[in-house]
Amino acid sequence: MKPLKIIFLIVVVITNSAFTFPSSIGDGYEIGDKAADFKLKNIDGKTVSLSDYKDAKGFLVVFTCNTCPYANAYEERIIALDKKYKLKGVPVIAINPNNPSKSPEESFEQMQERAANKGYTFPYLVDKGQNISPLYGAQRTPHCFLLEKTSNGNIVKYIGAIDDNYQDEAAVETAYVANAIDAMLVGEEIQIKNTKAIGCSIKL
Repeated sequence: MKPLKIIFLIVVVITNSAFTFPSSIGDGYEIGDKAADFKLKNIDGKTVSLSDYKDAKGFLVVFTCNTCPYANAYEERIIALDKKYKLKGVPVIAINPNNPSKSPEESFEQMQERAANKGYTFPYLVDKGQNISPLYGAQRTPHCFLLEKTSNGNIVKYIGAIDDNYQDEAAVETAYVANAIDAMLVGEEIQIKNTKAIGCSIKL
């Protein structure tokens, strides 16, 4: 092989290596990662970001939607979590990750109607362009991400399901999210940090 060709191949290999993106990009967050803030439109027409909550100790970011039966089954529990924990500095921030062009029932107007009918006590945000759910790694509705607000940013502490029984709240044996928030607030180790989110696939 001629020297010129060898030099060319070396340059190609180095160039390709330098611009090869790690496989983790787009895979979402893991426990201990710093979660990026966002600025999304709420159902009241205003934008909401985590930085708006100056006195928060953390956030329960829940990717949910209007029509998924799993999300609907958890609706009252999400409202209850917000009412209980926002008083302790950990509000619920709900985000609809579905593309309304794929699922018309997930339109902004129907989000407003759903929130009004069900009495949502938390922001219900539009993930316009479906940029935030892939960043977080949300795959289902509902899918929860508990963040702890620290001097180093919002750190992911728990990822997964709300509890272990979507069908019957009375039959819940392990309340994953509530247990995680309780432990986080007193500085204890969260015993279960990851669970499988059970729900409908996100329509991107």
